[in-house]
Amino acid sequence: MTPLARLLIASQFCFNVGFFAVLPYLADHLGGTLGLGGAMVGLVLGLRTFSQQGLFVVGGALTDRYGPRPVVLVGCALRVAGFCWLAGAASAGTVIGAVVLVGFAAALFSPAVESEMAREALRVERSGGPRRTRSLARFSAGGQAGALLGPVIGTLLLYAGGDGAFRTACLVGAAVFVLVLAAHLWLMPRSGGGDGTPPAGGGAVAAARLVLGNRRFLLLTLAYATYLLAYNQLYLALPAELDRATGSQAALGWLFALSSALVVCGSAPLERLAAARLSRTGMVRAGLLLIAGAFGATAVLREWPGVGAAVAFTVLLTLGQMLVLPATRALLPDFVDERRLGLFTGALSSLSGLVVLAAGAPVGALLDLGGAAPWLVLGALPLLALGFVPHGAERSEGSTTASATVSPGAGSSR
Repeated sequence: MTPLARLLIASQFCFNVGFFAVLPYLADHLGGTLGLGGAMVGLVLGLRTFSQQGLFVVGGALTDRYGPRPVVLVGCALRVAGFCWLAGAASAGTVIGAVVLVGFAAALFSPAVESEMAREALRVERSGGPRRTRSLARFSAGGQAGALLGPVIGTLLLYAGGDGAFRTACLVGAAVFVLVLAAHLWLMPRSGGGDGTPPAGGGAVAAARLVLGNRRFLLLTLAYATYLLAYNQLYLALPAELDRATGSQAALGWLFALSSALVVCGSAPLERLAAARLSRTGMVRAGLLLIAGAFGATAVLREWPGVGAAVAFTVLLTLGQMLVLPATRALLPDFVDERRLGLFTGALSSLSGLVVLAAGAPVGALLDLGGAAPWLVLGALPLLALGFVPHGAERSEGSTTASATVSPGAGSSR
């Protein structure tokens, strides 16, 4: 693994530690300590999500123009400022300002790091190193390790901190991002990513045309959005299933921990097993089949007592994620101009997030119907998405020569 890859994986780990030490407890702080009403809490959380996921495309476009280093540094600085502001926020207005700043910081940091990791994985593969999916699987595992550790740190701080616990958690989160900022300032190369020029034609209109005119990218986005919608059911359908089966959600934290542990420990072995037999496209499709199987298994096993259905759903869904996520990131350079990888990485997240947002209410209404039917309907969506997955530049992941011959502009005119 190259020094840059290690830095990016460590950054993703630290990013999630700082994020998950604070944000899971934000709703309780807003409604409890600050006494905000349910509607205001929902508004604040929605604004944070929009300022992050919805603006990924902005961070990606800036990465292409200026390179990942300055975008990451600004993102870290804004995250530090946002967490410090949130620590002292005592009114709805100041909380909204703080969480929007926190979200926008992630909209800068994440696409910059993700697109640079994809570039580095591609460089390593072309030089005869490990497959790009292996590097990207390690990147996913690093992020998930942070997502596993962050809530533990947050919980310890909340239990030990008394009345000022949330403020302490915010300041600890800010300190983590100070360390990430220092690491990137010291270790991240100044070159890479951006070429200093805007996309051909300049401006947002040209960028939108570039994205919306790339048919294969849009098909991949539809497949990825289907995965993301399914993965979101860990937070919507799974708690409802636990309530139905056990009368409480006491096991939810353990199931989240199980999911994170599977990603941390199993990403590399599963990637080796899958990539030896499947192309990148095949890995995405295999992941979607596992996700469909998660919903189908739950529809059957939920008739049995206990948490067996919930465990099966968590395991199969996570295994599917472990294939879809790195393979999708690895496919992007096959379809887009590498000089615009940041833009397309951000657009993938932003467009997928819009699909999930639009589908949220219908899925919630579907789950309200009860029974096995909602699970079967949701399981049919990944099966439909199999037809969306476009073919990449290679016939098998084990062959790197095909990838190496792809021109930097592959897919840019589609």
